[in-house]
Amino acid sequence: MQSKIVTLTLNPVIDKSVTVAGISPNTKLRCSSPTYDAGGGGINVSRAIKKLGGDSLCMYLGGGPTGIHLKQLLDQVAIQQLTIPIEGWTRDNLAVTDTTTNLQYRFGVPGPQVEKKEWEVVLELLEKNLNEGDYLVASGKLPPGMPNDYYVQVANVAEKKKSRFVLDTSGDALLAATKSKIFMLKPNLGELSSLCGIKAITASQLETLAAKFLEEHDCEILVVSLGAKGALLATKDQMEHIPAPAVLQKSTIGAGDSMVAGMVTSLIQGKTYSEMAKYGVACGTAATMHEGTQLCNKDDADKLYKWIQKTQK
Repeated sequence: MQSKIVTLTLNPVIDKSVTVAGISPNTKLRCSSPTYDAGGGGINVSRAIKKLGGDSLCMYLGGGPTGIHLKQLLDQVAIQQLTIPIEGWTRDNLAVTDTTTNLQYRFGVPGPQVEKKEWEVVLELLEKNLNEGDYLVASGKLPPGMPNDYYVQVANVAEKKKSRFVLDTSGDALLAATKSKIFMLKPNLGELSSLCGIKAITASQLETLAAKFLEEHDCEILVVSLGAKGALLATKDQMEHIPAPAVLQKSTIGAGDSMVAGMVTSLIQGKTYSEMAKYGVACGTAATMHEGTQLCNKDDADKLYKWIQKTQK
């Protein structure tokens, strides 16, 4: 049986975007008609995988009219879904762009309260849907009501099913998750410094700290996102810096999720870890070339990948 990709989003969102000509207080502002995008870490990863020509099973918690709307948005782009119903309403965030200044204001809300009986169902469904050799990509923050060690419980299910657990999260959930078995972890520089218990990481410290982290944790691959400077690929046998091509950046929204999508798409195709990380950087960079939450474009990603391969020879 061929391996598949399963994405998990515990705090999905509908991203609502409008424009307005000038923002000022205590006055009625006339906005444009809104546009809506399905969002949240794992959902963005599934969307990006689809744009790269791949497929995934997109698992997420959804509730209320906004949860129904979220499903409709994913149906429109033909993404295979498994919705876990909750009582609370799926959150919706608002982005307002002032056309007179070209500045964007982004308003985010915490998400619905998730009850124990609801998040327990997620673990049961993961066990039913994961098979040996599958990739489980858990991405995004935890919603209110979920324990900080929830990703440890998710990792335990993946290990039991002999699936490969890929994690991209932050904060207390990330700190707790490092006690579990992780196939691939994708922190940014700030997140890695938190994991290492220091305020900041200099360029000269990065490789040493990455190697130390891998020695002390049950993690096979560490890919440290460095933003416009690319990424560091670290395994117990390999250390490689992948530079990001210089492009005109229009938005960094979804760049990390596009990077993860590129990496797991490469892995499912049997690429090496080095090729995987390079394609991930290409996809993350490609996402920054477009406005809003459009994520990566395959043509852009493939061209950037070729550039990275040439420069790394």
